[in-house]
Amino acid sequence: MGNNQPTPEFINALESLKGHTFHSGFHVVQIPPPTKIAPWAVALQAEINDSPTQDPDFFRGNAKFVVLHDPAGQPAWDGTFRIVMHAQAPIESDLGDDPLLGEVAWSWLPESLAETGARFHSLNGTVTRVFNETFGGLYIDSSRIDLEVRASWTPDSQFLGEHLLAWQRFCMSMSGLPPESTVSHISSLPRRIERV
Repeated sequence: MGNNQPTPEFINALESLKGHTFHSGFHVVQIPPPTKIAPWAVALQAEINDSPTQDPDFFRGNAKFVVLHDPAGQPAWDGTFRIVMHAQAPIESDLGDDPLLGEVAWSWLPESLAETGARFHSLNGTVTRVFNETFGGLYIDSSRIDLEVRASWTPDSQFLGEHLLAWQRFCMSMSGLPPESTVSHISSLPRRIERV
C-alpha cells in the first residue's frame, strides 16, 4: 500500500461516521481538516440552532469534531486515533458567575460518552468562560458570556459512531437543548479522504 492510500482502519472510521441521525437543531457539515497534526484526518462542524434555516436569532452554539489518524501512533495519544472536540455556547450571565460551572460542564462529556457506549481513554481538556462586550461608538451595546470546552480523547476502537453521537449529546446539553435524535441525517460523509 502506497503512502497516499488511507489505511483500512481509517476507511472503517470514516464509514462508521456515516448515516447517523441527529437532533433537528444540530446542523452538521464537513469542513477541511487540520493539517500537520496527523497523516489522515476528517473534520465536522455543527451549528446548534432551533431554526431549520439557521436563523441567527435562534443560535445556541457551535462545535467541531475532528478525527485524527496516525498509523504509526503518537505517544501522547496512546493509540493510532485521536478525537479532538471544541464546543462553544452562550450562557446566561448568572450561570457565568457560578464557580462550579467548569466542573459541571466538563462532567457532561464523560457522561455523554458513557451514555452512548463510546469506549475511550486518555481524556483531557479545558473549560473556559469568555466575557464578550460589543461596542458601538463609546458605549457598550451588549455583552454575553460564552462557555467553551476543548477536549480530546483516544477511542478504543476504529468504529467511531458512538463518539460522534456523544459529541452531539454533549453539545446539546451545553446549549440547553434536549439530546434526542429526530430529523437531520448524514448519509454521504465523507467523500474526501486525501492525505493531509
